Amino acid sequence: MPEMITGKKTQRYSTEFKVKAVEWSHQAHRSVKGVAEALDIHPFMLSRWRKEYREGQFSMKRVKKAPPDAKQKIQEQDEVARLKRRVSELEEENDILKKFQRFQAEERRKRSDSSGNTEDSTE
Repeated sequence: MPEMITGKKTQRYSTEFKVKAVEWSHQAHRSVKGVAEALDIHPFMLSRWRKEYREGQFSMKRVKKAPPDAKQKIQEQDEVARLKRRVSELEEENDILKKFQRFQAEERRKRSDSSGNTEDSTE
């Protein structure tokens, strides 16, 4: 009778793959979650790799290449992050311009009020 096989099959990733993933996740504009999604791995696994990388515990494992669309996903995430930063900058500029317009309108109103009320209305 054949032996029963139970449980999930565990993926094995190469040290090169892990190092690349860790390096991507250390870049300032990238998050662990975003890199993990792009590489189709669990964020906890990437966090564990980051810890192992810090401690120098990587050992050679069987080779598994990154998904073919991982680089494209990361580029798309970078572009989205860049666009979000730009939108934020533009919204801030817009708010500043609105405040400046209100300030100018108040100044005009003050000038027109002070120049139009020269007559004394108490008789």
